[in-house]
Order: sequence, then C-alpha cells, then structure tokens
Amino acid sequence: MGGAVIWTAFEVLFIVAIMLAFGVVSAMVLETFRRRFNHNHVEAPPVFEDPNSLNQVPCPHIFDSAEKYISLIVPAYNEENRLAGTLDETLNYLQQRAAKDKSFTYEVIIVDDGSADGTTRVAFDYVKRYLVENVRVILLGRNHGKGEAIRKGMLHSRGEILLMLDADGATKVTDLEKLENQIIAVARKGHEFGQSIASDSTLRIADVLVAAIGSRAHLEEQALATRKWYRNFLMKGFHVVVMLAVGSGIRDTQCGFKMFTRAAARKLFTNIRLKRWCFDVELVYLCNTFHIPMVEISVNWSEIPGSKINMTSIPNMLWEMGLMSLGYRSGIWKIYG
Repeated sequence: MGGAVIWTAFEVLFIVAIMLAFGVVSAMVLETFRRRFNHNHVEAPPVFEDPNSLNQVPCPHIFDSAEKYISLIVPAYNEENRLAGTLDETLNYLQQRAAKDKSFTYEVIIVDDGSADGTTRVAFDYVKRYLVENVRVILLGRNHGKGEAIRKGMLHSRGEILLMLDADGATKVTDLEKLENQIIAVARKGHEFGQSIASDSTLRIADVLVAAIGSRAHLEEQALATRKWYRNFLMKGFHVVVMLAVGSGIRDTQCGFKMFTRAAARKLFTNIRLKRWCFDVELVYLCNTFHIPMVEISVNWSEIPGSKINMTSIPNMLWEMGLMSLGYRSGIWKIYG
C-alpha cells in the first residue's frame, strides 16, 4: 500500500495563497471586462426637479453647448452636518461675483451619492432658496462612490468651465480663481499645445483642452506632523503606486479641487471607469493620454473632521489601481474621443 501524503503547514499555506491569488486575479479580469463599456456605470438618467413647482427640469448633457460660465459639482455622501456650511460659503461667493459681473453665470450641482442621513433634505433646501436655475440635485439612489458621483455631475452640467469640490469645504471656494486664471492663461497660449485659437476676442474657453489641478503638496510637511499615522502611511504608499501606474508629474493627485474646460471634461468623463478613491488617478492618466495640459496649483486647504478615508480604504484603492492598470494595459478598456 502506498504511504499517506503528509502536507506540511507551509505547503498548505502556499496552496491556499495560490488559490487566493488566482481568485483575486480572476475576479479582477471579470470586473475589468464588466467595465469595458464605461457608459454603463449608472444607467438611470438623472432627474432635475424644481421643489417649488414639482416640475421636472430638462436634463442637459456635456455634449450640449454651454449655458453657464461655470458649474460647481459637489459630491455628497452622508454630509448632512457639513454640506450647509460649504454651500453657504460657495453660494455667497458666487452671488457676490455675479453681482459685480453680469456675464458671470453659475450653477451648483449637488450629487447625493445614496446618503442615508438628511443630505437630500439639506440639498433641496438650497434649491428652494436659490432656485433650480442655479442649484440642482442629482440623486444616485444608492452609494456608488465619489468618482461616480462627480462623473454624473460633470456629464449633466452646463458650464464652460467645471469645478469639482468636496462637500466638507476643506478648500476655500475663492481659490477657484487661481485655477480659473491658469486655465485662461493656458487657453490663450493654446497654440503651444497644438490647439487653434485665433485671438483673445474669439477665445472660447469651453472649446480648449485644459485641466487645473488643485494641490496640497506645499502643505505636505505640515500635514505629516498633524495627520494620523495611518493617513501618512496611506499617502506615501499611494504616491509610490501612482508613480508606478501612470508616471504622473502631478505631486498631489488626490486633492478634491479640480477644474476642467468643457471640452476636456467631455473627453475625460465619458471615458472614466473608476468609481471611488482612485478616479483622480485615472483622470491624470486620461489627461496624459489625450495630451490635455495639466497645471498643478497650490490651494489653501484644512483638514476637516469626518473624513471617510481610513485603513479600510487601502484594499479598495489597490483594487481600483489594479483594475485600471489591467484595463488600459491589456486594451480591454478602450479610450474614445
């Protein structure tokens, strides 16, 4: 009779590790294929409703001509306690600027990413106060992730330039002028990037490909001293992974304060596939792919209590980075536009 096969603990662990790795890779390949048609993120179309009349408002699309000068997209997930302060500051600034310059038109789009608290109520209170022409709400129904919320807001905005900003108000809204001025400056020199611009008098900002990236890199030393250790660990490790994945020249890809011209947003947000924390990295990758000039600009920033990033975010970030690398390097994810 043959002798019994005896497995050592090391051999058992090795086999289990191989099986787990095979399972993760298989799941990643399947998910990459599932996302190859990027427009199928959230299939339900957004509905803009005027809470004063209860009438539905026609929904614009990024391929339509611009109707406003600037759109501000605010993703919100369980932000009942922080959203009002940010909206007060933002709308006060926008109103003051519009009062001084009649050509300055704006809209604020709040994208409720499936909140379970009173975020929706707070958001619609501002629609009632400022009217649906200036403030609109998109309801995603369930939580999809910050990246998906911003994508949805961008695709249904009306601005010549579009700004994404966080609901916690960590960056002062007045800093948008820094990004705006850089976008205008780059647009005026568009010929340097192979873009056709006849003269300042015929300059259409909406048609130029430019991205302005808000950055906290100048605050890194101070942040290291005040942040919790796991956030520093996460930040440093993430920077290394980003460099390996996209070779970005952007020092801070994760600042939630970014501005795009309408033409740039059209290319980027009709292609983006990542839904959560790593969508910023995919934006940088796509900017490089489309040769969209990126200007990194230092902004004022303060850490607001209530951050949703923690140690459990690490596996999700690694998962999304893996999906992005596999999707684009294998050609499963096609880039359109």
